[in-house]
Amino acid sequence: MTKPFSAACERNRDPILAQLRRFLPAQGRVLEIGSGTGQHAVYFGAHLQGLTWQTSDLPSNHPGIHAWLAEEAPPNVLPPVALDVRADAWPAGPWDAVFTANTCHIMAWDEVKAMLAGAARVLHPGGILCIYGPFNYGGEFTSESNAMFDMSLKAQGEHMGIRNFEDVCRVAESHGLALVEDCAMPAHNRLIAWKKT
Repeated sequence: MTKPFSAACERNRDPILAQLRRFLPAQGRVLEIGSGTGQHAVYFGAHLQGLTWQTSDLPSNHPGIHAWLAEEAPPNVLPPVALDVRADAWPAGPWDAVFTANTCHIMAWDEVKAMLAGAARVLHPGGILCIYGPFNYGGEFTSESNAMFDMSLKAQGEHMGIRNFEDVCRVAESHGLALVEDCAMPAHNRLIAWKKT
């Protein structure tokens, strides 16, 4: 099949990689939630060779991920496993880190809460959760472009929308995930890191 392509992945991969180098261990196992096209996985895996990078997504996205892995994957990037964040069964941990990009605003809020609970459940003590994407603060958009993006999301589905940083932090903390850092990123995005206590 033709590989799926995300222009956003190409734009944001280097800024994200710079932050992942700060937060992820030099060696260990990383679970990526919602690997999407697979572009991030092959790029990050190639640059973080001490990490075993496990891709995951709903089965409908697996063919695209396989297409990227077939052409470009380094040996430390593993084929996708099926993961529905609402399910009790997650890929067998414990994991040293969990990473997800541009998923919180696509998922329903109940799914975001399930993802945070699941990540906390499968992380090693001291393990890191990194979430990349746009967030609101105090219920306010950080830019006009994010406000427009939120409108377009809600036009696709009422369950979608940019999440409030404070709400996400509150749920994360309720599952023993302590905020490490909230990093400003290009194009009004953030990369937020938590540590399992």
